[in-house]
Amino acid sequence: MNRDLLNRYKQNKRELELIDAALARLEAQLDGVAIVPGKVTKSSDDFPYIEEHVSVEMPEPMEASRIREKIAAKEKRRSEIAREMRQVEEYIEGMPDGIDKRIFEMVYLDGMTQQEAGESVGYTQSMVSRIIKRALKDS
Repeated sequence: MNRDLLNRYKQNKRELELIDAALARLEAQLDGVAIVPGKVTKSSDDFPYIEEHVSVEMPEPMEASRIREKIAAKEKRRSEIAREMRQVEEYIEGMPDGIDKRIFEMVYLDGMTQQEAGESVGYTQSMVSRIIKRALKDS
């Protein structure tokens, strides 16, 4: 496990919340896209399947496509972030029970500072920092 990935956990958590809000806005925009008349091609229901043109109402294609592309990009980024977060959570979950694991949970998963985590377990910030360095060096 590298320290950068651990440090990005908090940032990823915030970005995930922002992406979820953006996805909700984009879904609402997609629902609000103007409905326009259009024509599509289909096969007739009976043999010999002859090509037919049918009038339909559909969301304005250019606008709907633009919004769907944005949604796809946001969902792709969301899955990348979720994968990174899972790696960190699995790493910490795989640590043996003890003070090191509690410190990692507090600092990285719960978002506490090293100072706050140290105070809750009776250590100084520098001791917490050394524990983190040692654990990362050993992995």
